[in-house]
Amino acid sequence: MDEELRSLTERLRGEAGASAGYEHLVATDDLDELAAVLTAPGQPLWARELVAFRLGIAGDPRAFEALVLLLNHREPQRCASAAYALARLGDPRTARAAAALATNELRVAYALHPVRLLAALRAPEAVPALITTLQRRLRPHDPYRRVALACIDGLGAMGDARARPALTEALAHPALAEAAVHALARLPVER
Repeated sequence: MDEELRSLTERLRGEAGASAGYEHLVATDDLDELAAVLTAPGQPLWARELVAFRLGIAGDPRAFEALVLLLNHREPQRCASAAYALARLGDPRTARAAAALATNELRVAYALHPVRLLAALRAPEAVPALITTLQRRLRPHDPYRRVALACIDGLGAMGDARARPALTEALAHPALAEAAVHALARLPVER
């Protein structure tokens, strides 16, 4: 069993109360049966998360919408699980959805996992979205330092020269300066 799936099932076992329905959803290999849970009325959140994750890592596109909703959830563990599954799903809509979530100022408190997912995907949408998100975090007294650091790390890992101005601006922020120095060192040398 995949380590992420093991961690997810352990966490959700407590929410489900180790019900027979939970045990069945963990054990079944029938993707159609799992997908039916996503559209069935009255399903608990733990069931929807479990089946969306399982479908996502199986590459089943029926998981996409549920995983995007979970990527923007208020509980970080749900966001992390959704990001993991979305990265493995291979759906071409994922980067655009992650970029929309990462740049949504009304939901910036939940942007950490979309930012990390964008960096992992390395899609065309990633660099512009990470630059935009980082620039917004460079305001005085911005409370979302972890989001800014994730943007900096992602931009450094992608090594795209378009990030240089935003990373250079981040040098002026003591909490971000060290990460910005490392990210700038990973960018191509200016000529």
